Amino acid sequence: MFRLVSLNLNGIRSAASKGFVEWAQGVGVDCMGVQEVRAQGSDVAGKYDRLGPLNGHFHFAERKGYAGVGLYTRKEPSDVSAGFGDAEFDAEGRWVEARYDTPKRRLSVISCYFPSGSSGEERQAAKFRFLDRLYPHLMRLKAEREFILVGDVNIAHQEIDLKNWKSNQKNSGFLPEERAWMTRLLTEGGLVDVFRTLNPHPEQYTWWSNRGQAWAKNVGWRLDYHLATPGIAAKARREHIYLEQRFSDHAPVIIDYDFKL
Repeated sequence: MFRLVSLNLNGIRSAASKGFVEWAQGVGVDCMGVQEVRAQGSDVAGKYDRLGPLNGHFHFAERKGYAGVGLYTRKEPSDVSAGFGDAEFDAEGRWVEARYDTPKRRLSVISCYFPSGSSGEERQAAKFRFLDRLYPHLMRLKAEREFILVGDVNIAHQEIDLKNWKSNQKNSGFLPEERAWMTRLLTEGGLVDVFRTLNPHPEQYTWWSNRGQAWAKNVGWRLDYHLATPGIAAKARREHIYLEQRFSDHAPVIIDYDFKL
């Protein structure tokens, strides 16, 4: 089995203070994508660049304390690339890709952090630019190789994916244009929302606001995904949203795939 985890850390140092490092070393993953690292290389070196048997590969934002993504891998990749070739968003540290190429398989595992548009119109416009540029990149990648992209997508796709969908239809993360982008990706684009193929049930959330009693009342959103090409998605066997400990305002999404690197 290949165990893959996605987790928005909301700051790697903050998550570490809440037990993330110990958990990551013991959860038996083959690969873990993390987002919103909020650190630079000097902050990570010697502390969080390895988690037990897992070696870290990162794409840090140029701006300190902002965004950033990482991939922790048990098996060393054939190649690692940071960024997806877009100057605006590569400066924000939003894409790191590990490639595992053999004569039998060309597979990428990607950790990606989509922008949030919740702070206002300027960032929402940036989010739409990101979506417009990412889509063709994913289609080019899909034509070349199999992949699993894990990450905080900052979009709840369907009504089932958030508690209060009626009151959030004009809010970033559940805007009609964002949802339409996801629908296009999963239909015309041919990618698979792996979690939903395994778990069709309501109230499967991965993020809770710090306001009110959202966590206590399970007033959440499903913002964290495994998006995969069909061949690799078909190998998914088990899913789990880990709720027993809280390292962040997001929960880890764990999926086991029936293959080995």
